[in-house]
Amino acid sequence: MEKKKVAVPLVCPGHSRPVVDLFYSPVTPDGYFLISASKDGNPMLRNGETGDWIGTFQGHKGAVWSCCLDTNALHAASGSADFSAKVWDALTGDELHSFEHKHIVRACTFSEDTHLLLTGGVEKILRVYDMNRPDAAPRELDKAPGNVRTVAWLHSDQTILSSCSDMGGVRLWDVRTGKIVQTLETKAPVTSAEVSQDSRFITTADGSSVKFWDANHFGLVKSYDMPCTVESASLEPKSGSKFIVGGEDMWVHLFDFFTGEEITCNKGHHGPVHCVRFAPGGESYASGSEDGTIRIWQLSPPNADDNEVTANGKPTVGVNEVARKIEGFHIPKEEQQPQQTEG
Repeated sequence: MEKKKVAVPLVCPGHSRPVVDLFYSPVTPDGYFLISASKDGNPMLRNGETGDWIGTFQGHKGAVWSCCLDTNALHAASGSADFSAKVWDALTGDELHSFEHKHIVRACTFSEDTHLLLTGGVEKILRVYDMNRPDAAPRELDKAPGNVRTVAWLHSDQTILSSCSDMGGVRLWDVRTGKIVQTLETKAPVTSAEVSQDSRFITTADGSSVKFWDANHFGLVKSYDMPCTVESASLEPKSGSKFIVGGEDMWVHLFDFFTGEEITCNKGHHGPVHCVRFAPGGESYASGSEDGTIRIWQLSPPNADDNEVTANGKPTVGVNEVARKIEGFHIPKEEQQPQQTEG
């Protein structure tokens, strides 16, 4: 029997508390980027391919629950327990705007055209901020039925998707009217909702179930029961033939989309996995955990000979070219740059 190759992830340290959200940018002329949210209150930006640390956005005074990048990876946004959502310059790290809320902000995301920022949280209100008029009051949609846990845009920014942490279901809002037009029913609260890159599917995780919905007609396409309570799921963006799941068992599972059979089980995290996301090209995926680390896994593990390792057992990771180009990303000089390890 052929010996199974064991995936060796790239381990990205740096956060001092659990990692609760991850977001990949689309591919840009400078490559693609990964931003992470953590309870330590300091979102971090990395090169999405190598995991190289680029910088830390500093300014929140509480746990950061959500993070995102716009389509061009020029701006970042974060939602925090300090009752604010902040927008950052992703090239310099400067804080551009701070939008005050009356309670914890659990979710935020930029529209596809980058002009709008959507936020939601414990206030049970979805707000839409105009990035062209950041000083203007945000538009508020009809009150959500519960505490908002996730938000996303679809249908070329004509529809908003949201889920609640205290009740099941995914609600779809007509942006024009601000009203709920459809509810995708689930038994447990939806902790993760992702719109596929080709806008065909909505991937949700609720309880111990992962579901795939038709993003245009809203019918249930697939539903799979998982071996444990899951927090996050992500569909491979190119072929759509695989999906990944992370949850309470501390493992990152890779499944076949068509059959639901497990392909790989990646072990390495030392706490529950709070978030999993596929890279935009589908060649790798990232996981964020209670243990405070991000792990980047290759979809097809390379041969052991392909891993370039130094004498001390650590990989040789060169200085990130994008980081070299980005000047003035304001990091305290005494702060040590987190180092990646393979483990």
